Amino acid sequence: MANWNDPQPTRTGFGASPGLNGGSMGQATTVDQGLRRYMLSIYNYMASGVMLSGVVAMLFANSAIGQQILLGGGPLRWLIALAPLAFVMVMSFGANRLSTAALQATFWGFCAVMGLSLSTIVLMFTGGSIAATFFATSGAFAGLSLVGYTTKRDLSGMGSFMIMGLVGILIASLVNVFLHSSGLQWGISFLGVLIFAGLIAYDTQRLKSMYYQINGSEFVGKAVVLGALSLYLDFINLFQFLLQFMGDRR
Repeated sequence: MANWNDPQPTRTGFGASPGLNGGSMGQATTVDQGLRRYMLSIYNYMASGVMLSGVVAMLFANSAIGQQILLGGGPLRWLIALAPLAFVMVMSFGANRLSTAALQATFWGFCAVMGLSLSTIVLMFTGGSIAATFFATSGAFAGLSLVGYTTKRDLSGMGSFMIMGLVGILIASLVNVFLHSSGLQWGISFLGVLIFAGLIAYDTQRLKSMYYQINGSEFVGKAVVLGALSLYLDFINLFQFLLQFMGDRR
């Protein structure tokens, strides 16, 4: 199990042998262990955040006050829907000013608030279809992240294309708020699945490459939290878009 608060390596692996040139192999092994610990820390944070959001969503959707807010509409529902964006902006633009502990606390707060926002899904779709979609998303995420981690191909060009596509579906989603077009919504969902599938592989490779730039610096702890945030958003968005195809409405 990775040490969440210190993803940096502290020792070489069992059985590692020094290199003939005076320890270069040992140094490479140390870096490899550090990379594994760093990535495991990111995945631990991300998975724990998804779990926290799921628990909060279930509890809030099944509570009397939650159903009153979610079904009754009003300003509180809009506040719940928009609050996660505020947390993301604080973490993205304030990372350099926040301490590692403060950034971690903000991440957990974001996951909890995101759970409140996702609670509408529990009321809209059946539990069986939500579970099936979640497991499908988990399998897809694991496979795509493995591709991003192991591939030798540079995915930066694909990542730029995916980010432009993300901007496009955001604009299309805003337009569809007024059009209420089911055809456009299906198109947005289809593109959303493709875009976030690509972003999972791209972000995994980006986070892996980032380690070699920040290894040994004080920013590693913050990079773990920010990396978990990126993969969390990829996972949740892929889940929501897949739910449009796999979900059974109540």
